[in-house]
Amino acid sequence: MKQSFLPVDRLVQEPYSTILGYPKATKKQLALRVAELQELEIRGILFEGPMTLGTLNVLGKGYSGIVVLAERKTKRVALKIRRTDSPRKTMEQETMLLQTANKASVGPLLLQSSKNFIVMEYLDGKKIFDWVSDLKGKGSTSKLKSVIKKVLYDCYRLDTAGLDHGELSNITKHVIVGKSIKMIDFESSSLERRVSNVTSATQAIFIGSGLAKIVQKIYSVPPRSKIITVLREYKKQRTQQSFDNILRILKL
Repeated sequence: MKQSFLPVDRLVQEPYSTILGYPKATKKQLALRVAELQELEIRGILFEGPMTLGTLNVLGKGYSGIVVLAERKTKRVALKIRRTDSPRKTMEQETMLLQTANKASVGPLLLQSSKNFIVMEYLDGKKIFDWVSDLKGKGSTSKLKSVIKKVLYDCYRLDTAGLDHGELSNITKHVIVGKSIKMIDFESSSLERRVSNVTSATQAIFIGSGLAKIVQKIYSVPPRSKIITVLREYKKQRTQQSFDNILRILKL
């Protein structure tokens, strides 16, 4: 049976209130959050996704928020709900980081935000680990190379913008592959620390991880020593030429 979107005014009721005010919220906090959602023109929530919290499914869960599928006007969107136990008192910082990523043409499109919510483009697809695991048959090598190349170009754009994603050493959960290929989860990003997007993503995809083992079965990866050498060169001098050299060594 196909689920329908739950109207936002019903989110104050159990078990939905545990998601709206995760992990715990007062009646007043819940009522204020519903009013906030109405101002953002969120019409309803659909509890669907790969992760289960209690009896409900969600798109994702991080240390600062829960992501659910929502309806804004007549369009499906991803809605990030600030956890009540988050060390951040508002979504302002994360909104600014996503805006920076968007300016570099990276990440889900930011649509709107408020104190407790971020409304983003909904990306329908698979996490990169699942997508690569399911890759079979003719043309799989070229498809894989195309996805990896797009990911690394996005990493280079972030490096150039001075925004470090912060979670790409475990890239398996942070790239969605569907009609488009996009990086997600900018809650740990920073404009202050040294960027390492290209180096972290390359190592995660090609060297010593579960994802790397699957990638190595699909196409012939150059020796680890060659990859490390070009990554070191890139770290010393982050230029288009040194980035292109990484792509060349990786046969992309």
